[in-house]
Amino acid sequence: MANIQNRKAHFDYYIEEKYEAGLVLQGWEVKSIREGRAQIKEAHVIIRNGELYLLSSHITPLKTASTHEKPDPTRTRKLLMHAREINKLIGKVERAGYTLIPLDMHLVRGRVKLSVGLAKGKRQFEKRADESKKQWERDRSRLLKTSNR
Repeated sequence: MANIQNRKAHFDYYIEEKYEAGLVLQGWEVKSIREGRAQIKEAHVIIRNGELYLLSSHITPLKTASTHEKPDPTRTRKLLMHAREINKLIGKVERAGYTLIPLDMHLVRGRVKLSVGLAKGKRQFEKRADESKKQWERDRSRLLKTSNR
């Protein structure tokens, strides 16, 4: 099982807190996720009627998917969390201006879980500063390696 990650999340957002949620899935979706045929790069989490939903995630159906059921790769999927966790998230999103971002999709004891990050967006100059800092760290480690030889 490939661990499906949203690598863009850490580039675009400051992740404050992480939560783990279950997903309401159909059988073919679980099989596809186990094969690593899912994408959450463009996905986001919304709050509707006191419940959390995953939008814009794409799960590619396998060729051996059911013939009697028409698979919808981008359908809205409900997230499963405890009510007090959902209420806490709703409060922070509405009051403090946070966003809920899917970070990665993984298996825990045969069940598909989604790591959701409570995040604040980065502005363009902050992204550039982070990128130059990372580049400096890479260059520094490269210089230290060559000087140790």
